[in-house]
Amino acid sequence: MASRSGEDLTCSVCQDIFKNPVVLSCSHSFCRDCLKSWWKGKPTRECPVCNRKSSRSEPPVSLVIKNLCESFLRERDQRAPETLCSLHSEKLRLFCLDHQRLVCLVCRDSETHKNHRFRPIDEAAQDLKEELQRSLKPLKEKLKLCEQVKGNCDQTTEQMKVQARGAERQIQDQFKKLHQFLEEEEEARMAALREEEEQKSQMMKEKMEAMSREIAALSDTVRATEDELRAEDVSFLNNYKAAVERVQQRPLLEDPQLLSGALIDEAKHLGNLTFNIWNKMKDLVSSIVVLYPNSANPELILSEDLTSVRRGERQKLPENPERSNTLKPILGFDSKTQCWDVSIKDSLCWFLGVAEEPVERNGSTWSRIWRIGFSNGEYKAFAPSAKPILLSEPKKLRRIRVNLDWTRGMLSFSDADANTHIHTFTHTFTEKVFPYFSGRDEFPTAVDGDEGERKECVVPDEDRPERQLWRVWLSGAAGGP
Repeated sequence: MASRSGEDLTCSVCQDIFKNPVVLSCSHSFCRDCLKSWWKGKPTRECPVCNRKSSRSEPPVSLVIKNLCESFLRERDQRAPETLCSLHSEKLRLFCLDHQRLVCLVCRDSETHKNHRFRPIDEAAQDLKEELQRSLKPLKEKLKLCEQVKGNCDQTTEQMKVQARGAERQIQDQFKKLHQFLEEEEEARMAALREEEEQKSQMMKEKMEAMSREIAALSDTVRATEDELRAEDVSFLNNYKAAVERVQQRPLLEDPQLLSGALIDEAKHLGNLTFNIWNKMKDLVSSIVVLYPNSANPELILSEDLTSVRRGERQKLPENPERSNTLKPILGFDSKTQCWDVSIKDSLCWFLGVAEEPVERNGSTWSRIWRIGFSNGEYKAFAPSAKPILLSEPKKLRRIRVNLDWTRGMLSFSDADANTHIHTFTHTFTEKVFPYFSGRDEFPTAVDGDEGERKECVVPDEDRPERQLWRVWLSGAAGGP
């Protein structure tokens, strides 16, 4: 009968040859003491490998495995060459904890090892294996995290390609509607998109190559160390110091992070596309709010021109840092001087204002947002790192005008129907800002503007998708970064 390898007779809990092996109903075997330690403090008795519940608190001993283990250990001891002390030609029987080396009985009694601590070889090997196992744990965790981040990098790269191809198709479709003299404008925009794709693809490629190198290095260290852990005690102890040094030489770098801004900035290429093109010919088109797809929850489906959004089935999108985990916030165009109206009507809970880039997300909490809102029957103003300000309004607001002067650092809200001031934030803006909208309950129909042509953008009703959604117009104010 072919002999079994030590790996076949290894307990998956302690990673050593079985001691008093017991077998569960799921056919997995473990050391009796290892299984009891695993179950200690747990509400249910489950298999450490397959998590199947065990009906027995005292699983039966597997005599077959026990006999195989004893035979394997005897054969291993017979095969193992007897290592003698290089100084006294005596058999090495002890391990000096102070010198971290194998010694014979004569060495123990010598002046060199006076007052030193000694352990039998098997005890020392077990203790040091456990110590090395603990040292290996953070490397394994880092390896797992690196693999997860690399997987998301792969998904981000594929999404970038989808975004780039989708943006390219939309750009081409829109340019087909224009006259021949716009071909130069089309080429310029296509070049910008391809340049960004190339730059960000190169950035992602470098990130993935770095992750691959880190994963390879960690994998080699883990693999080599685990080989040492499976080695015979004498061989293990002889190589122990080298194994420890190899593990400690692998620096535990900071946890890998997702690349912020790795995705194609579709809003830059597609946002206000028609307006920006025709504005070079005639001042005929007003600006329009453009939603930022890289911040949208995966359950939100944006239109191709990024001006409207609806709820749909959850999309498989990369977990980029800009993306929201909630359905509430969504960001629009970036600008320095703009004015837009928002119809509120009978909504019982809403918030609107601006968000400064980068918008930092912690769970469902967003920072760097200046907004006013209505909830629980109260109007309030909210600024970053400040307590909410209770606003006293004599009547129910139905349409709010938002006026942003980025250069002067002023964000004002007014009653668009009564032309009365509501609240003004003063802040020195240093980054781009985006319109911010959030709300629930029933949303109103559109209202007519009172100045110039106004474009419409919808933002989702997160709780009542069958209701009408936010209707937002820009007043056509000049400006922009």
